[in-house]
Amino acid sequence: MDATLAARKLRLMAFDVDGVMTDGSIYYTDEGTELKAFNALDGAGLKMLEKAGVTVAIITGRKAPCVELRARNLGIPRLYQGVHDKSACLNTLLAELGLTADEAGYMGDDVMDLAVMGLCGFSAAPANGHDSVLQRAALVTRKQGGHGAVREACDFILSAQGKLEEVIAPWLPQ
Repeated sequence: MDATLAARKLRLMAFDVDGVMTDGSIYYTDEGTELKAFNALDGAGLKMLEKAGVTVAIITGRKAPCVELRARNLGIPRLYQGVHDKSACLNTLLAELGLTADEAGYMGDDVMDLAVMGLCGFSAAPANGHDSVLQRAALVTRKQGGHGAVREACDFILSAQGKLEEVIAPWLPQ
């Protein structure tokens, strides 16, 4: 299916973290605290999606307190960490929200994301994703994970739904 047509149907968009919302690097302090760098443009895009009526979720295989902090900071209550079966997690979320798989999207970057991406009506991957993911994604962003790829996907979805101008209107000069 055409990526734009698929994006028009979205009512739920879920994202992986490492390699998508971050560049995939994982830093540890000497005390063992895990650190990740998040992109402010990506965060703004996630908030814009929510404002436009698209539910945002984070489904990730790893578990880190800094991801919980980031989700809370962005006002994203649907955070699922330590998930080994992302498809099952998404199916549960779809049932809770009363949505079908073609109304859902997922952005992932590695082979463990392929099943959940294939389940969804729309899928996206950052430019530096694994080759097998890039071949199967409906949208491959020009930007890399952690460097604006999430924002690019959010803008694509908002544009496909005819909501991008409406969402950015408050910041346009009067």
